[in-house]
Amino acid sequence: MQRLTQSLFQKFSTLVYQEAGIHLHDGKKSLLEARLAKRLRATGIATPRQYLDFILSEAGRDEYVKFFDAVSTNLTYFFREPKHFEFLEKIALPEIVERNRKNGTFRIRIWSAGCSTGEEPYSIAMTVLAFLGGGSRWDFRLLATDISTRVLQTAMAGIYEKTKLANVPAALRQRFFEPIRDGASPKSYRVCNELKEIIAFRRLNLMDPFPFSGPFDVIFCRNVMIYFDKKTQESLIQKMSAYLHEGGYFFVGHSESLTGLRHPLKYIKPAVYKKI
Repeated sequence: MQRLTQSLFQKFSTLVYQEAGIHLHDGKKSLLEARLAKRLRATGIATPRQYLDFILSEAGRDEYVKFFDAVSTNLTYFFREPKHFEFLEKIALPEIVERNRKNGTFRIRIWSAGCSTGEEPYSIAMTVLAFLGGGSRWDFRLLATDISTRVLQTAMAGIYEKTKLANVPAALRQRFFEPIRDGASPKSYRVCNELKEIIAFRRLNLMDPFPFSGPFDVIFCRNVMIYFDKKTQESLIQKMSAYLHEGGYFFVGHSESLTGLRHPLKYIKPAVYKKI
């Protein structure tokens, strides 16, 4: 693939920023070149300039989505940043259950924004179901969204290599995963239907209007805003907070902070905020 000119890099980075809020600074030029090279090989298009023209045309609408699949980075694993799940189990869920019961509702709604290949929402769902216990009367549903159709396909399939389950406690692994037998020892596992049935996986660009009304008791938006500039971060946190129930919790990644941003949330502890 021919090298990206600075002018063309700016055109791609402006497109990515306007469409997805992701800030591709000059240090990301080589990354973009590598991702573009894969898409050029897949499509047979000769040059980055022709590729840009194609994805902006009516004929290139499907490839437009695949381009954003390629430039969005997805790194995740089960029970990543475990202190969040400890907090969810020991602090947030007891509060939510007590509050909702007092209000006469047995409904719990959680949103995993930027869910990637599904490990985060499945980890959340396992934590909640284990907390509620068997035969629960609670109506629990979880929305899991991502801009990438590629990772959503993996999430919906719910099949993971054995090594991916290393951080899943044995009791949860036994309850929520079915081994896929291929020889003497299973090399991969399938998420059980009990878990799949409560999660709705949907494609969502966080820069677009949200096609739901909420409110959510908990929102996980971890390791997503690190790709945005401060202006976009502030706009997004205000937008998402409007969909959070009063008294609800908002989780960001431990490498992220809302310091210096205007928002209606109260700091509780590192990477945990609450709508008061």
